[in-house]
This record gives sequence, C-alpha cells and structure tokens, in this order.
Amino acid sequence: MRWQIEHQKTSDPPGPLNTPVRDPSFPLSADDLEPFRAGRESALYDLLGAHPCERDGAGGTRFAVWAPRAEAVSVVGAFNAWEAGRDPMSPVGDAGVWELFLPGVGPGDLYKYHVRSGADGTPRDVNKADPMGRAMEVRPGTASRVVAGDPYPWMDRTWLEGRRQRSAPTAPVSIYEVHLGSWRRHADGSWLGYRALARELLPYVADLGFTHVELLPVTEHPYDASWGYQTVGYFAPTSRHGTPDDFAYFVDKAHRLGLAVVLDWVPGHFGPDLHGLRTFDGAPLYEMGEETRAVHPDWGTLVFDFGRPEVVSFLLSSARYWIERYHVDGLRVDAVASMLHLDYSREAGQWEPNELGGRENLGAIAFLKTLAKTVRERFPGVLLFAEESSAWPGITASPDEGGLGFDFKWNMGWMNDTLRVLGTAPERRPRLHTRLTFSLHYAHQERHLLPLSHDEVVHLKRPLLEKMPGPDEEKFATLRLLLGYMWTHPGAKLLFMGGELGQRREWDEEGSIDWELLDDPSHRGIRRWVRALNEVYVREPALHALDHKPEGFEWLDVHDARHSVLSYVRWRPDWEDFVVAVANFSATAWPEYRVALPAAGTYQVLLDSGDPAFGGGGRTQLPESAEEVDYLKRPAALTVDLPPLGFLVLQRTERYSATGTG
Repeated sequence: MRWQIEHQKTSDPPGPLNTPVRDPSFPLSADDLEPFRAGRESALYDLLGAHPCERDGAGGTRFAVWAPRAEAVSVVGAFNAWEAGRDPMSPVGDAGVWELFLPGVGPGDLYKYHVRSGADGTPRDVNKADPMGRAMEVRPGTASRVVAGDPYPWMDRTWLEGRRQRSAPTAPVSIYEVHLGSWRRHADGSWLGYRALARELLPYVADLGFTHVELLPVTEHPYDASWGYQTVGYFAPTSRHGTPDDFAYFVDKAHRLGLAVVLDWVPGHFGPDLHGLRTFDGAPLYEMGEETRAVHPDWGTLVFDFGRPEVVSFLLSSARYWIERYHVDGLRVDAVASMLHLDYSREAGQWEPNELGGRENLGAIAFLKTLAKTVRERFPGVLLFAEESSAWPGITASPDEGGLGFDFKWNMGWMNDTLRVLGTAPERRPRLHTRLTFSLHYAHQERHLLPLSHDEVVHLKRPLLEKMPGPDEEKFATLRLLLGYMWTHPGAKLLFMGGELGQRREWDEEGSIDWELLDDPSHRGIRRWVRALNEVYVREPALHALDHKPEGFEWLDVHDARHSVLSYVRWRPDWEDFVVAVANFSATAWPEYRVALPAAGTYQVLLDSGDPAFGGGGRTQLPESAEEVDYLKRPAALTVDLPPLGFLVLQRTERYSATGTG
C-alpha cells in the first residue's frame, strides 16, 4: 500500500484528524482491500469512490466501486455521452472491487456506474449512483459528482483541542434540533444554503444559549418527506443547501460561535431508490438477502446486512468520514431499537432467530460496539447518541463491560409520561402524579437525554403548545412548566426548532417556522424562557455536573399528589451549594404553600415562569428568609404563594455575600 501525508497547515485539525490517506494516483491492490473484506476498514472513502489525481502526468479521476456479482462495470457520464461500456472498469483481485482511471474527468463532473449483472439468472443493466460519492445532484437528478480532494481551510483548531473537555460527563449538553430545509426559507420558498444558514441559524442558536445544534440527516436523500432518514448518499452532504465546502463552512462557523454540531445518522436502514444501494450488483448486496427480511415494515426502507463484513466497513467509514472530514462533534444514531431486534415490528414468519435461537441481531450489536470503540479511540470527545426506545440494558455502558458504548440514550419514557400528564386536564393530574416521578426510578441506569424532538410535533401529534389543555393563558403557562421541569430534571436536553417560541402548527418540512408569532408577547416570552433556562443550566453546575449520578438529585416532596406539586434539589459537586425546583402542575394557586429546604437561610429566585418577561402573570415573592424548622425531615422550610402552573428555581444567597453580589 502506498501512502501520502497531507501537508499540515496551521488551520489543520490536531491529533488523529491528520491521518495518512491513500494516494489515488496508484492503482489499488488486493492487499489494500483486505481490511475492507474483513470488516475492519474505517477509511473506505480513501479507497473507493471518485478521486481526482494524476497518473503518468495526466490529470483525471480514479473510480473504484464494490460490485462482486457484476459481470461488467463501466463509468458513464457526460464525458462519454452516458454510453455504457465505453469506459469499462477492471476487477481488483477477487475482492469484488472494480477500478478505472479516466483522464480528463475532474471535479464537478457528473457520473454513475453502469452495472451489468445476471446474479439470479436474469440479465440486468442499470446505472447506479456511487455508494462512496461525496456529492450528488439535487433531486430529481440522481448522478454523483466528482469532488476535489483539496482540504478545507479549517479555522477550528482551538475548538477541537478543547472538545474532549466540553464533552465530559460533567459538562452541560443542551441541543437545538433543526431540519435545515424548513427552519427558515427565502421569500420565494427556496432553501437557504449552508452559508446562509451559518449566518442566520447558528447565531440564533448561540444567542438562545444552546451548547449543541443537531441536524436532521444531511446525508443525501431523494425524498424530501423522508426528512433525510431514507439515505442514498452516506458520504455526501445534501446538495439542496450547497457544496461539501459550504457544509464544512457551516460546521467551522458553528465551532467559532461555541456550538458543537451533531448529525443524525442512519446506519440501520437505507432508501429503497433503485439508483442507490438497493440490489446494487443485481441482487441484495448491502441489504439482507431475503425480501421479507430486507424491507423494513415501518418505513419501506431496506435493512443493512450487518453479517457482511464489507457492509460493516462501509458504515464504519461513513461515521468516520463525517467526523474526520467535516469535524462534526457527535452522531445521533437513528432507530437503534430496530437494529438490535430481529423481530422489530415484524410478525411471526417475517424474521428468523439468530444462530443462538434468540431475537437479537448479533451482527448489529457487534457493529455498534465496534463503532463506539472506533470513535472513542480515534476521536476523543465526539459523542454518540442512541435513539433507542426499548429496555435493552447497557446502551451507555462500555463495550468492555458488555454495553454498546453510547454516550447518551434518548429517554423516551420521560418524554411519553411527561407529555401524557401535561396533556391531561389539570384536575385529573393527581391520579397521574406517579407518571411525573417514575423517570427518576431509572434515570441513572443510563446516561440519558430528554428529547422533545421532531417526532413529537408531526403526524397529527400537534405542536407542544397545542398539546396543552385549556385556554391560551394556561397553554403557555403549561409549556413554560414543561420546559422548566425538563431543564431541571437529570439528563441532557433536546428541543426541536419552533418549540422555543410556541409553534402553533405542526412541523411541515415544506414550510418554515412561523416567525411572525414573535409579534405576540406570549410567544416572545416562551423564547425568552428557553434562553433563561439555558443560561442558568449552563452557568449553574448543580443543574449539570452531577446529571448522571443519583446523588446529584433529591426529592424534597415527591408525594404531594393532592396539590400536584413536586419539589426537588439539585446538588453541586461540592455538596454545599444547590438549587431547589418547585413545580405546580395544578391550574390552582396554592397560597402559603410550604416548601421543604436542605438548609435555612435567605433565598433568591433564579427562574420564575410567572415573570411577565416570559409571558407570565406576575413574579412570585419570597419571604425574607427560610424558617429553621423540621419539615418533611428537612431542617428548613419556606412559605410561598405558588401560582397556578408555576415553576420556580430557588438558590441560597449567602454564598454571594462575600463579594457583595447578594
């Protein structure tokens, strides 16, 4: 194997990102492909795909593609009038890989692979997009595009050097989830480009105090309504918003604004489009071998065959590509439960047990563990999030301890229980009181993320504001209560775009957020409330430093179902300072309500959902100091007039007295 080391400029990333890359000016050898065949290759993008280079003094592009059952493969494009067979590829050993160097073909040229096969006895001739393609046409076009190999001039060295510290278990994680195509559009309805989004979206997210921005899949996909979850191009940023360099600029700008970038990534299933991975060489190749097992019953997509080593190499390489080439800070792995269970959404007869007789997908389990190890070893500080809805144990445990190795698991139970309670009329909530508290029974079994995601505001589920019962005043108060409870509950936070201003319509991928709502003070108040929650959450260690340790959370009163009130304390790591949260889930005001406290002293209000600045009806006044009295087995108590649907965060002020800021 021949290698070249890219020249390291001052703007290049530090550490493992400066890895050797294969020199495409040399032909591939059988030795080059051995790790690929064994399922160990994580940089397949340096071997396969289209690579501009020079050979024998001539500029051109080296093409390489995996199609083991093909009888013949050729490259087609405008450069040869899309004529099949005119530029035939040659096999490389017995790995099923075909290669060709085409002089005169370079960056910007469109191409496909013409694959001729008769794998099942039926001759087929089909043009396929490049599975390793780094760019594609905007739909309805389906061709791949040659991309220059020049490195992007990154300016985020300082960010990457500090990423491990920012991703520590004690660090705050507050995520703004966004679909780039519908956050905002031009006046004519067209999409914003990556650079325009960098100018408009990223400062907006940073101003709201979020630490991360998460993008619904930007991997290329032909079907808008799939939101990117029916991927065709696992190495191509969607051309809807610009070029690969434009996407790199977006990530670079996010880092300069102090924002981490998380990508939704879909290794469990892929788009069924015939120009993509489906029956790539005339028969199932990337997908499971039988139609009933290959087609996902929920989405009509195709399930990857994790038992095939080359497919594992392909997916590992896709993950590494986005981290290495685009400097992304995390991957949110979609639909993990569907990957782990062979019988996921399937009836008897639609699945086969594994070799041990169970329903676990052993290949997918091994892949996820390898993914976690690969990311952890090569890219310390890059986070992995699992959208996992089952009771599978050890999602965030280390693979060495039998776990899958994710950093966070989406806490779907918290989301479902909390939305159910708050979507119920207030007078019925006492009977559902334990649903609000049940999440703390398992909150620390995994490292959790609390999601209010895109899935909860589509398909007739209604936006967050409209899930809440009652007249408008109660709807807004309940939404503020929900967000306050979420931001003070153990776990990282995720809020889908529009939730920060109380969107009234369900999310529509063909439209945009209803920004005109901000003309209304109530909607402006929700956005101010989110900003205030983020500011206190990030600033106050009690709300994040012990998020994943049970000793960081304590109930003060968990049993007051009659009043529908919860109170709890979040501790700082020094065990001396803390914050207290009080949540009234009732639509009734409770005058002179007594709140147990961990210590006597003078308290201040850090957050008050009733503040008129947030759209509330008035601030809550505290007495001069808490009583030193034994109440609910606590040494102090504070009497306060609790407003209906009110949410308060309190903190002792003594610690400020030395500096005179109290």
